[in-house]
Amino acid sequence: MSSASQSRPWDVHRLPSAEGRTFLVTGGNAGIGYFAAEQLAATGAVVMLGSRDRAKADTAMASIRSRVPGAHVVHLQLDLADLSSLKTAVDRLDVDHLDAVVHNAGVALDDPPRRETKDGHELMFGTNHLGHFALTQWLAPLLSAAPAGRIVTVGSFAARSERLDLDDLQSTRDYRPKRAYGRSKLAQMCFGFELDRRLRAVGSTVLSVVAHPGGALDSLTPSRPPVSVTTPSERLRALPSSLLVQGKDAGAWPVVRAVLDKEVQGGQLWGPRAFGLRGIPRREPVPSHMAAPAVAARLWAVSGELVGADPHLGFR
Repeated sequence: MSSASQSRPWDVHRLPSAEGRTFLVTGGNAGIGYFAAEQLAATGAVVMLGSRDRAKADTAMASIRSRVPGAHVVHLQLDLADLSSLKTAVDRLDVDHLDAVVHNAGVALDDPPRRETKDGHELMFGTNHLGHFALTQWLAPLLSAAPAGRIVTVGSFAARSERLDLDDLQSTRDYRPKRAYGRSKLAQMCFGFELDRRLRAVGSTVLSVVAHPGGALDSLTPSRPPVSVTTPSERLRALPSSLLVQGKDAGAWPVVRAVLDKEVQGGQLWGPRAFGLRGIPRREPVPSHMAAPAVAARLWAVSGELVGADPHLGFR
């Protein structure tokens, strides 16, 4: 690689080729996941959309193919709220390695009542964190078989103001939906940083990186009918907020950079440049409450018990 190509600034509209590589995006049929999948498909990679809804995945894949000529997109039936289904899902993958997984899928509830997954876990913590924690174990052999595998966990700005209650991770005592969501995203981010520490400790070639979309609003997101439609009046009403936040297409940029950029290293946090809310992707300092090893170790141990995982998650 020439020094000129190394020093050229990252351009969200001119992504490097990823031909011959394979990426899995959980929740790739909507929101940030959809735009991450669309942008990654433009690099020539094979992009798998992990989604429990076949019809929504088909709609998303048709939209990507209409915008990215020759896109290689496939569907993986994946339900993160059903832990017993995850190994079966991964076993159906017809690949000998996986270059990156984007842990993006998530549930966000605004109102009570508290809901649970099939396994009896609080729905947001169970899907957003435990589902991805368990999925990582089954993907470990495929990621380790790649030349330089990556696990990119999609966090949230909402996690900055939350703290984990290690004695009540599943909000059984005082259920507040928005707080429970923020804590589920914080758990994901803590996991992403702790995972990289453990990967480095065993000399793995796999990197774990955390990215977040900043403030990403539906009303500022370009339409992708029938996946999502933003009316002109919605966009007009949202224009003042575009000084501070952005659409989900731009929210996907830090995620995509965390997958593709050769300069990205494990244990890093990537987000939008302007106040962590909007703009081109850049590296951010990791907030101390997301990197506290004692909290992360406890979260890891409890998560492993709840999902019945190997303590090393398949990485040795």
